[in-house]
Amino acid sequence: MFDTTDIKGKVILLRLDLNVPTEGTRVTDFTRIDRVKPTLDALRARGARVAILAHFGRPKAKPEDAYSMKFLPPVLAERWGFPVSFASDCIGDVARDAIAALPDGGVVLLENVRFHAGEEKDEPAFAASLARLGQFYINDAFSVSHRAHASVHGLAKLLPAQAGLTMKAELAALDAAIANPKRPVGAIVGGSKVSTKLDLLGNLVTKMDVLVLGGGMANTFLASRGWKPEASLYEADMLDTARAISAKADEHGCRIVLPTDGVMAETYAADAQHKVTLRPDIPAGWQVLDVGPDTVKLVEEALAGCKTILWNGPLGVFEMPAFAKGTNAVANWVSAQTKAGRVTSVAGGGDTVAALSQAGAIDGFTYVSTAGGAFLEWLEGKELPGVSVLAKAPLAA
Repeated sequence: MFDTTDIKGKVILLRLDLNVPTEGTRVTDFTRIDRVKPTLDALRARGARVAILAHFGRPKAKPEDAYSMKFLPPVLAERWGFPVSFASDCIGDVARDAIAALPDGGVVLLENVRFHAGEEKDEPAFAASLARLGQFYINDAFSVSHRAHASVHGLAKLLPAQAGLTMKAELAALDAAIANPKRPVGAIVGGSKVSTKLDLLGNLVTKMDVLVLGGGMANTFLASRGWKPEASLYEADMLDTARAISAKADEHGCRIVLPTDGVMAETYAADAQHKVTLRPDIPAGWQVLDVGPDTVKLVEEALAGCKTILWNGPLGVFEMPAFAKGTNAVANWVSAQTKAGRVTSVAGGGDTVAALSQAGAIDGFTYVSTAGGAFLEWLEGKELPGVSVLAKAPLAA
């Protein structure tokens, strides 16, 4: 990061995603905090003074105590191992004075950028107010880079700008999975609805050799081929769309793999009576909540020759132990293939991260993205404002 530039004593405006899950003021997941430490360590080692820009929650463009970030500095200091001060505003004299008080290598967290209306509107005047605080800008928040916000997009136009180490790793992993994968390449896509992943599916069938579908969206594809879903979740108004995606897959030589059996239940409940059944044999009133053992074997066989595997979305209702076995089995198989050096595996999306973590497989994947919307939009082939602007910035990474 600015490797050929002397940044000792210079102010780096560092955009991070610290919108971490909490219970009250207790942070319940430190993943995003821990992952950016290498960037901070690198900047501090070179004597830069670091001012962190971030948001928390969804305030209505004004200060709100419930969304103040003042509780975070002690948490950050404990996780990162060095002091982190706090400024009660992210612009103006308050922010400027807090930055001026930093020693070389010091770090300050500025208050929630979304307390200002100019942030989400990407207002040039607000971006300029931020830019006046420092000499360089680094974006290490891939997970918010699908937003054209001032601290993500507008600011990068005003200062020499680069991606941080975590963001570089994320982009490299996605490039390896989508843009320049080792082939054959396969994808696992689960989730409840086709309608929420239309762009994703439309893009993947043009790039994947194998596409495994699970969850409610698999039910929709099966229904489009004549299967009667009974009480299973599916989208009756998306059958023609599913057929069109299947036809597009055929055009591009992408094999779509659908479940052949499933775990069905009488009710949608953790303690519901359930049993494995072949997909055509669903009694009236029953619903499929997970893939069955035959499908697990089918998926493993379909992906066995792949050199790259991408995963987004669980294969069943993984939150309920009775209906998590399919997701767990495939997740652990992909993890084992990765550890054996047979495959590069990249996963992302909120439910995906939770499912892989629950399965005990998350550490076996090559890369797991904590980004939600940004990860999906990248997979959909969309341009991310916070990423594309860096390529045009002076001293871009």
